[in-house]
Amino acid sequence: MASVSKRRVCYFYDSDVGAYQLAPGHPMKPHRVKMTHSLVVNYGMDKKMNVFVPNRATFREITKFHEDHYIDFLRRVTPENLETFEKHKEMYGIWEDTPAFEGAYEFCSISAGGSIGAAKKLNGEADIGINWAGGLHHAKRGGASGFCYVNDIVLGILELLKTHNRVLYVDIDNHHGDGVEEAFYTTDRVMTCSFHKYGDEYFPGTGDIHDIGVGKGKYYSVNFPLRDGIDDETFKSIFRPVITYIMNWYRPGAVVLQCGTDSLAGDRLGTANLSERGHGACAKFLRTFNVPMILLGGGGYTPKNVSRTWCYETSVAIGIDLPETLPYNDYFEYFGPEYSIHVRPTNAENKNTREYLDKTTVHILENLRNICHAPSVQMQEVPVDHFSDEEDELEDDLDDRQSRVYHDTHVAYDNEIDPSDDESRAHPANKRRRRNRRNHRNSPNPDSKTERTTRHSNANTNQKEDFGFKDERRDKETVVPFTAFSSKNETKAEK
Repeated sequence: MASVSKRRVCYFYDSDVGAYQLAPGHPMKPHRVKMTHSLVVNYGMDKKMNVFVPNRATFREITKFHEDHYIDFLRRVTPENLETFEKHKEMYGIWEDTPAFEGAYEFCSISAGGSIGAAKKLNGEADIGINWAGGLHHAKRGGASGFCYVNDIVLGILELLKTHNRVLYVDIDNHHGDGVEEAFYTTDRVMTCSFHKYGDEYFPGTGDIHDIGVGKGKYYSVNFPLRDGIDDETFKSIFRPVITYIMNWYRPGAVVLQCGTDSLAGDRLGTANLSERGHGACAKFLRTFNVPMILLGGGGYTPKNVSRTWCYETSVAIGIDLPETLPYNDYFEYFGPEYSIHVRPTNAENKNTREYLDKTTVHILENLRNICHAPSVQMQEVPVDHFSDEEDELEDDLDDRQSRVYHDTHVAYDNEIDPSDDESRAHPANKRRRRNRRNHRNSPNPDSKTERTTRHSNANTNQKEDFGFKDERRDKETVVPFTAFSSKNETKAEK
């Protein structure tokens, strides 16, 4: 590893990412990644790190976690032919909030390719990897959920596990990282730690403090449920002790930090009150442990705040300070009237009392004391991948794909920036949606000697490495209202 002050940083960006649109007026806007990149380049940070265009993830790579039939559906479905898949929509989580959209598979392959690529670079070639198009933490093995279609995080972690005994996943998105937790709920090789809003029917309705994992994964899922309005200092006071204990006791070989920015002040769908510095302080603190780390995107529905924060966190990864005034960039007028890197907190009430936070912190630390110190995992040689990249590319070329017709020179696409981007306007919501679920009781036990052997041999047969899925408290399928996505900050942002 490089010194704490200087790190080898690799940064993944595909210029086509801004070309995709989930639906007119939809709060998830992929062009926020392009806005971030414009700031990064105009601050000159691209010259201080290795910049890569990610290889788009292949069907074979994506189905190392996801079900083949689901990804095949994702490749074929479009808004025009959705009616022909009527009976599959509910099965695969395609709803008004997570719609079928043109180029969905291509967008997902960009997102997943960046996270897989960052993980590969982290396995010896870089100290920090960045993929702001990634971090889509709600996607499940067999379907979409919460604006997320392919779980690039799980795919990246599976790549890291080829080299590292243990991986820590930290999630600071305002929504619980349910898809990642679910994927690794029964193993001790991945610890998941999520700080998120919980309660009031807030999506996805999971992430209770008592959700701690099962089987060999018991105590390796950490959830810190939060109330509305948490600010920088309060968040710092809970993040540091929990992460310090985990880093010193679990001793991960690599860290993945999901930097969802819907925990920023004034986010359209968020309830927290963090500034860009309070948000970025999490990356800065994890960086001090000198452990290989991947920074990923995630939620964030006020694009000008999302892009400023991810730009700032890129500077944290590199280890430089940025001028407060934004440089001229492709979206400069959009950042007025302040034209500043800062995201200002609001006067929202912090409902997280000191008593509640201290009690929750103590409870979590008590749970963590039950885990073994730096659990030992017998590492086996990673089997040779008998499928070449050329074969993967040939397989994908057989698909009828959307061609790359968008280029960096085309700055603003039709409807790329629209009035709905403003934090004072929320996405209309009047539908109810149902979350996908899996039952860990019906999954193979990843802790048995037989299953561990099978998992390590799966790379030769192109089978998935099955870590099991959680389903405690889910025998009854709960319905989470789509209105859980609606903004809690409309009145707050207008003040």
